[in-house]
Amino acid sequence: MVEEIDVVVVGAGQAGLATSHELTARGLDHVVLEATVPGSSWLGRWDSFTLVGPNHTVRLPGAPYAGDDPGGFMGRAEIAEHLQRYAARLGAPVRPGTPVHRLTRANSSGYQLDTDDGPIRSRVAVIATGAYQQPVRPAALSGLSPDITVIDVATYRNPATVPDGAVLVVGSGQSACQIAEELVLSGRDVVMACGRAPWFYRRLDGRDVFDWLMASDFYDQRPDELASPAARHGANVQATGARGGHDLHYRVLAGLGVRLVGHLAAVAGRTAYLLPDLERTIAAGDAGFRLVSSAVAQACSREDRTLPEIPPPTPLTTEAPTGLDLRGFGAVVVACGFRSRYAEWIDVPGLVDEQGFPVHDDGESTVAPGLHFVGVHFLRRRRSSLLFGVGEDAAATSRRIAASLGSPVS
Repeated sequence: MVEEIDVVVVGAGQAGLATSHELTARGLDHVVLEATVPGSSWLGRWDSFTLVGPNHTVRLPGAPYAGDDPGGFMGRAEIAEHLQRYAARLGAPVRPGTPVHRLTRANSSGYQLDTDDGPIRSRVAVIATGAYQQPVRPAALSGLSPDITVIDVATYRNPATVPDGAVLVVGSGQSACQIAEELVLSGRDVVMACGRAPWFYRRLDGRDVFDWLMASDFYDQRPDELASPAARHGANVQATGARGGHDLHYRVLAGLGVRLVGHLAAVAGRTAYLLPDLERTIAAGDAGFRLVSSAVAQACSREDRTLPEIPPPTPLTTEAPTGLDLRGFGAVVVACGFRSRYAEWIDVPGLVDEQGFPVHDDGESTVAPGLHFVGVHFLRRRRSSLLFGVGEDAAATSRRIAASLGSPVS
C-alpha cells in the first residue's frame, strides 16, 4: 500500500528542520524523513570537531542559540543535541530511521519515495540532505601504494586512529587545516599538499571574523556573481573554533612545523609528484585575505565605525619540490571538499549540472516541478547552507510550495 502525503521533506538536519518549521507556519501538512536521527551528519565529524562560526550564528527559525556562551564554539555532540531538541518541538512528525532509497516521478503526478517502511507518494518533495554528502578523493591518489592508508574527512576521528608514521594531508580549507593542526600538535610529522583558500584573522579589534563578514554583504553573494560555476566549490575562509577559536592558516601551520608543498599531481607507489605552485597558492590565499579586508571596510562604512588597523600578511618562505618520498608515511588524510550524491538516488534526468548542483529556479528543480532543494551550498546565496542562512531559504521555499498548493502565503 502506498502512503499519500502532500509534502515530504527528506533529511532532518538544519535545512530539513528549518523547512519543517516554515511549512508548519504556513499550515502545510508534511512529514520529515530522516535516515538515522536528527542532526546525525554532525555526529559523523571527527572527535574534536567544533563549529567554525560562533554559537550565536546558530539562528534557525524558532531555534536560535540561547545558551550562555554566544561567542564560543559548540562541539559536534552539542550541535546534534540542539537540532534534536529543535526536532522535538516541531509540529510535524519527524520519522527517524527512515532512509529514502529512491525518488522517482509518480505515474500521474508528484513523486514516489521508496523507504524501508514502504513507498510514499507526495505532491511535493523537498530535498534537504545536506551540503556535505560525498567526500572528494583526488584521482591522483589512485596509484598510491596499498601499504599507506587513505583516510577521508568523513572517516578521520583523531590522531590515535591514524597509522604510525608521517602523514600527508591533502586539502586547503577549514577541515584540512584543523586536522593538520591536530596531527602536528599530537607529535606527528605532517606534510600538507596545499590548495587555494582565503584566510583572515580569527578576531580583529576584538570582533570575530564571522561578525565582520555578516555585517558586510559577503554572505549575500549570489551564484551568478561568481567568476564561474565551479567557484561554488571554493574553500571557505581558513579558521577554527577549537580551543576557543584562534588563527589557523598556512602561516600558523608552518610555524607549528607543518611542511607546506604544492598541489598533489600524481602518486606512483611511494612517490608523490607535486606541482611547483606553492608560491602561487599562498598568493591566492593572500588575495582572499584582501577580499575579507574589503568586507571589513564595508562593514565599518555601514556601521559608521573607524576601520581598525589590519596587520598585513607576514612573509612566508616557500619551497617548490616536485617530488615527495612517502617511505615512512603511514597515512594520507584527504580533505578536499565534498560533492553531491543526488543523482545516485533521485531518478530524474537533468537534475544536476556538471558540478553536481541542482539545476533550479529559486530552489525548485527546473526539470521536475514540485521537487525543491534546501541547504545546498550557494543555492540562492553564499549563506544558503549555513546555520544563520538556511532559514531564509527554508522560508522562501515554503512560500513557493504554499503558492503552488493554493494555500495562503505569509
